[in-house]
Amino acid sequence: MELLVALTRENGREPLHAQLERQLREAVRSGRLASGTRLPATRVLAAELAVSRGVVVEAYAQLTAEGYLVTRRGAGTTVAAAPRPARAPTPPPHPRPVAEDFHPGTPDLASFPRGAWLRSLRTVLRELPDDGLGYADPAGAPQLRGALARYLGRARGVACGPERVLVTSGLTQGVALACRALHARGARRIAVEDPGFTVHRAVAAHCGLQPVPVPVDVHGLRTDALAALDADALLVTPAHQMPLGGVLAPQRRAELLAWADAHDAYVIEDDYDAEHRYDREPVGALQGLAPERVIYAGCASKVLAPGLRLGWLAVPQALWAALEREKTLDDLGSPLLEQLTLADFLERGELDRHLRRTRPRYRARRDALIAALARELPSWRIGAGIAAGLHVVALLPETVDEAALLATAAERGMRLHGLSWFRVTPGPAGVVPGFGNASEPTLARAVAQLAQVARAADAAR
Repeated sequence: MELLVALTRENGREPLHAQLERQLREAVRSGRLASGTRLPATRVLAAELAVSRGVVVEAYAQLTAEGYLVTRRGAGTTVAAAPRPARAPTPPPHPRPVAEDFHPGTPDLASFPRGAWLRSLRTVLRELPDDGLGYADPAGAPQLRGALARYLGRARGVACGPERVLVTSGLTQGVALACRALHARGARRIAVEDPGFTVHRAVAAHCGLQPVPVPVDVHGLRTDALAALDADALLVTPAHQMPLGGVLAPQRRAELLAWADAHDAYVIEDDYDAEHRYDREPVGALQGLAPERVIYAGCASKVLAPGLRLGWLAVPQALWAALEREKTLDDLGSPLLEQLTLADFLERGELDRHLRRTRPRYRARRDALIAALARELPSWRIGAGIAAGLHVVALLPETVDEAALLATAAERGMRLHGLSWFRVTPGPAGVVPGFGNASEPTLARAVAQLAQVARAADAAR
């Protein structure tokens, strides 16, 4: 039989028996030699290939040991009846976006400044020496830590130098590192906003801290409720409360920090979207008032894109060693090329230019969403949060069942978060639609679909 095997003596790096093994193995794997196929006797194949019989004997013996061939006395050598290895699964295509996607935390992904980012990346690749691609400082590239210290100082009022900036793989990792470090110091209970960001509440619990809910109103976290709590730490969104949208009032900022001092508690400041303000200047970071009491956490997810997975912490001196250790044990540091690219991007002023372009766009989209809700769902009431961020809160009338509304929306392929997702204790029903990643016409169509969903949910009750 013809085996389509070709051996060459010019291939000095691969012995003849190894060449024969490889080609027969590939023939079996590909299915060209099917299970049960009888192979030529060793003498016959050796004569056809003009090699010694020992070459074929050795190849057959190796493939028999590997399970590709079966040799039986009197029956010769055949291809084993083992199942053919499964083909590698074809990767699925990139998922198509949801038609009506009201995710409250997604920015305008189409506006990501690809050209400016590519220029910074090319600069980094051109100037980075070969040894710069080795293992880097787990706390972050010095270039990015310096650029972040300068940017956060002027744009957010954060008071720290590069030596106190820790680069993370997103804001959520930063919260996890802080919670683990605090737990290692003896913290057991952490006060959290209610309603608040569910993921970070779950992260704190996963790190061993028991979340203790603190009520929130239009002025942010209710600091008058802190005195009754036995908490060792506090997680707060003072610049733009998530999800209700209030700004922590100046008096409450002072009361919060006084409580932290009195209880020797650390505050984790989640500054997730403070750069997005549409009718006022951003308020400075809480960290600037008490750098040794507040762990400041920010990220690139809302200002650029979540896919970058870049975040940062401004760390009190007393916690630096613990947080640096947690980051080292987590992943030995965030991806270096992305860090250096962001550093160059910041130093060139590209983030400032990007924000100047996107703020008017987000303001127009927010206005379009609110107008569409007023037109299509006039009984729904917009929450009292400030004109900021990438989402609004729509409070539902008592006649609308939030759970039924969300279930119907999910059945129709709509991505929508309810206020219940953010709550620890029950409260008024509502939804939290985002507007960052949809144009004004798209938002108008999506709200019209949402009105249909609301009517269908009401009819099914």
